[in-house]
Amino acid sequence: MTHGLEPTEEYDGSITVRLLDDESGTEELRCSSYEDAIERVKERGDAVTAAKIVDGDGSVVFTSAEMDIDDWESIWQREKRRQSVHVEDRDCPYDSVSCFADDLCVQCQIDKVRDGY
Repeated sequence: MTHGLEPTEEYDGSITVRLLDDESGTEELRCSSYEDAIERVKERGDAVTAAKIVDGDGSVVFTSAEMDIDDWESIWQREKRRQSVHVEDRDCPYDSVSCFADDLCVQCQIDKVRDGY
C-alpha cells in the first residue's frame, strides 16, 4: 500500500531536449518528464544557439527561438491544471448540477441500481 498520492502522469523517457549549437552540432538529452526537460533547458539553453523540447510523438512543443522557457513553463503549468479539473459532461435526467459520469447524483445511482436488477 502506498502512502500519498499516485502519480497522474507517466513518461517513458520519450521526451527529448535538443540542444542546437552552430559550432558543436546537435545534442539530444532524454528526459523522464516535462519538468526534467524544462530544467535542462533552463540549465543549458543560454549556452547554445537554440533549445527545443520534443514530445513522444516527435512534435516540437517548445523552441527557444520563439519563446522564453519561463513563459512557456507558466503556460504549460496552467494548461496542465486546466486539464486536471476537466470532467466528462453528463446529461442528468434530473438536471442535477452535481451529477457526473464517474460520480452520479443520488437519483441516478438509484436508477442504476434499479436498472441493474
